[in-house]
Amino acid sequence: MTVSDTPLSAPLDVGFDYTRSTGPVLGRFVNALRERRIEGVRGSDGRVHVPPPEYDPVTAAPLTEFVPVAAEGTVVSWSWCAEPLEGQPLSRPFAWVLVKLDGADTALLHALDAGDPTGVHTGQRVRVRWADETVGHIRDIAYFLPADAPETEPTEPPPPVAKREDGAPVEVVITPVHLHYRHSASPEESRYLRALADGRLIGQRCPACEKVYIPPRGACPTDGVPTTDEVELPDTGIVTTFCIVNVPFLGQRIKPPYVAAYILLDGADIAFLHLVLGCAAEDVRMGLRVRAAWRPREQWWTSLENISHFEPTGEPDAPYESFAHHL
Repeated sequence: MTVSDTPLSAPLDVGFDYTRSTGPVLGRFVNALRERRIEGVRGSDGRVHVPPPEYDPVTAAPLTEFVPVAAEGTVVSWSWCAEPLEGQPLSRPFAWVLVKLDGADTALLHALDAGDPTGVHTGQRVRVRWADETVGHIRDIAYFLPADAPETEPTEPPPPVAKREDGAPVEVVITPVHLHYRHSASPEESRYLRALADGRLIGQRCPACEKVYIPPRGACPTDGVPTTDEVELPDTGIVTTFCIVNVPFLGQRIKPPYVAAYILLDGADIAFLHLVLGCAAEDVRMGLRVRAAWRPREQWWTSLENISHFEPTGEPDAPYESFAHHL
């Protein structure tokens, strides 16, 4: 296998800040944590739940009877984490523990800074190590420590905090979520991406039905046979379907309104999603003829981002019948 045949791979990082309103039950719980207190809620069977559920596990009725519990408890189960991941309570090895706090009847999942696996066992007495800065979040409990252990230093910063007025209760909590992994493209996708780095659009034709797929898939989804014949396609095509984006969202790179559309390249049998700019959003329509607007050559790499967007060519619209079977 030559270098040009080696499938491409690259790190892929996906992340966002998960944001939710707390409501009356979790709101009371996290506001108590901000004051370095822990509160549970009593269910219909008399059990005290920590963390507090919003509805009774037995009757599904709303729960409103809050009960203070201690910041010490007993380990009921544990598992050692030898290689902590980003975003976990500690960056050094620790134990995940289920802790039944004194006064509670259910267990709370959190981290125990035990040093090594010999420092944790079922039935062990533990205590809360509060965060140096409490903000109204489950991470206000930085982690647990063995009840007789000396203080240790947290390794993680406090979580992000939603904006609120000074003195106002916590009504929104933010939890960052991140995934880091390596994505590998198939050999067919790799050839397609390498062609994009040269400013070319490469598809593959099915030898049975003769449909042309871009990006290439390696096999025809209709006939199940390999698509080995490569086809170079032009950078012109038509809009088949589209959506006018009017709502702003986090990470948005273009100010609304703008159009996301499926573009069917001339000679292709499957459309792909891209932006349509260069005209008013209300002027985009099905059958509109468009051409790729490429970024400057020095910005090209193995990505469809080499095409900044598509824009109208000024040619007459394609008749509906010419793309009706590609919607």
